[in-house]
Amino acid sequence: MISRDLPRTLFSAAQCRALDRRAIEALGIAGYALMQRAAQASLALIRQRWPQVRSLSIWVGGGNNGGDGVVLARLADELGWSVQLVFADPSVRERARHEAASAWGDLPSSIQTQIYAGDMTIDADLIVDALLGIGLKGEVREPTASMIAAINASDLPVLALDQPSGLDTDLGVPLGCSVRADATLTFIANKLGWLTAEGSAHSGERYWASLGIPQSLFKGVEPLANLTQQQCVTSLLPPRTPSAHKGDFGVVMILGGNLGMGGAVILAAEAALRTGAGRVILLTRPEHVSASLARVPEVMVHGIDNPPEFAALVEQSSALVVGPGLGQDSWARGMLALAEGFDGPRLFDADALNLMVKADLRAGGQAICTPHPGEAARMLGISAHDVQQDRLSAVRNLERKYGGVQVLKGPGTLTCSQGQIEVCDRGNAGMATAGMGDILSGIIGALMAQGVTLADAARCGVWIHARAGDLAAARGERGLLASDLLAQIRVAVNDNEIDIGV
Repeated sequence: MISRDLPRTLFSAAQCRALDRRAIEALGIAGYALMQRAAQASLALIRQRWPQVRSLSIWVGGGNNGGDGVVLARLADELGWSVQLVFADPSVRERARHEAASAWGDLPSSIQTQIYAGDMTIDADLIVDALLGIGLKGEVREPTASMIAAINASDLPVLALDQPSGLDTDLGVPLGCSVRADATLTFIANKLGWLTAEGSAHSGERYWASLGIPQSLFKGVEPLANLTQQQCVTSLLPPRTPSAHKGDFGVVMILGGNLGMGGAVILAAEAALRTGAGRVILLTRPEHVSASLARVPEVMVHGIDNPPEFAALVEQSSALVVGPGLGQDSWARGMLALAEGFDGPRLFDADALNLMVKADLRAGGQAICTPHPGEAARMLGISAHDVQQDRLSAVRNLERKYGGVQVLKGPGTLTCSQGQIEVCDRGNAGMATAGMGDILSGIIGALMAQGVTLADAARCGVWIHARAGDLAAARGERGLLASDLLAQIRVAVNDNEIDIGV
C-alpha cells in the first residue's frame, strides 16, 4: 500500500539496514521478494501520480537501490512501456551482488540499456532515480555526480526511490550534490533526512510503502526521532467544557516590543488569543500601547519605562513569552531580568536569546527556547552553516548547554526534550518572512498557559503554526504575511478544514 500519511517513527540509515536484515531473517521474507515489492509499489505510484506516463528513463547504481530500479524496468517492460535503463559503466552490472544480481539476471534483453554520456538524450516521460541508496558515505563521486546534475538539468519529472540520490539519510543535506525529485517513495521505514534541512526541497511530494512489513518488526528499536502528527496534537489540546471560563485557560504575559518593534508583540498576543489563552497581557514600550489596543482590543497592555516596577504583575501570569521585538538595550535587559525571576513556564525567543548568550545565561528546566539557525549558531558558538549541516546535533547540543526544551526552527523544525527529537513536516517557503517567529511564540505561550507540558506545547505549537501557514498559503506562498496565519490558527486548533479567511 502506498500512503502520503508517513509513519510517526523515524529511523537512521543504520537502523533501516538493520530492519531490512530483521525482515529477511526474522520474518523469512527473501531479500529479492522485498526488492520486487518495492518495484511494484514504485510502478503503482507512477500509474497513480503520472497516469499519462508510458515511457521511463531509469537511472541505476550497483546496489540494492539500483536493483529496485532494474526490477521496475522489467515490470514496466511487461506492460509494453518503453524503458531506457541508464548506468555509469558496465561494471555496475558486474558489481551487483545478492538481490541486485538477481534483478539484473532477470532483466529481459528487450530493455534498452545505455551507458551514461554527457551528450545522451533522455527519451522518456519520467526519470526514475535509483542511483544511490541509504548506504552512501562521503560525497558523491564521479561519474554519479554528473549523472545527478543531468537529472536535475532535465525538464522531466523525477521520481526518487527510497530517497533522492546523494541526500544524507539522517541529516537531510546533500553529500556534494543530490537529486531534486518531484516525488520520493520511501520503503518500510520513515527517514528523518527527507523531512528536515534541505531534505524536503530535494524529496518533493513524499510517499511511503510498507512493503507488507508488519509493525512488530520495529518492536524494541528506539527511533532516531518522531514525526508530529495531527492526531497527536488534537489529543493534547485542553478540552473546553460548557461551564468553562477564561480563568480555566491561563494568562499569557508577553514581554517585548522595544522602540520601532511593537508589531512583534502584537502578533504574538493575537496568536496567543487565537490559540485559546484565557487572557493575554502585554508589557511593552508606552509608545506601543495605542497600536496594541487598536489592533487587538482583547489584549491588556501596560506601557513600561522601568521594568522592575512590574515584577509583582509578572508573578500573576501562567506563562511568559520573552523576546518578540525586545531589542538589546538596557530596557531589554531589564525585561529579561523580570523573566529570570519568574518560576513558571517561560519561552525565550529572538533578542531574549541573544541577550542570554551575551550574559552567559541558561534557560533552565522550566523554559522553551525557539532559535532560528542564526540564533542557534550564536548560542552554540558556531556558524549558521554548521547548524544547518547537522541540525540533529545542533538541537541536541542546545539542550545540553541551555536546558529546557529546544526548538530549532527552519524547514523540518526540530524539537528536543530530554534527548527526544520531534520533527514537523508541515510548513512552506511562504513562511520565510518577518514576524513568523512571533506568531509561533504566541502559540506556544498559549499552550503553556493552558497547562500543556513544555515538551508537548513546543511540538504541538510548531505543528499548529506550520498547519496555519499551509492553510494561509493555499492562496499563494509569495506575499504571505505573518498576520495571514492568525485566522488560520483557529482552524488548526479546532481540527477542521474550514478556511475562515484573513
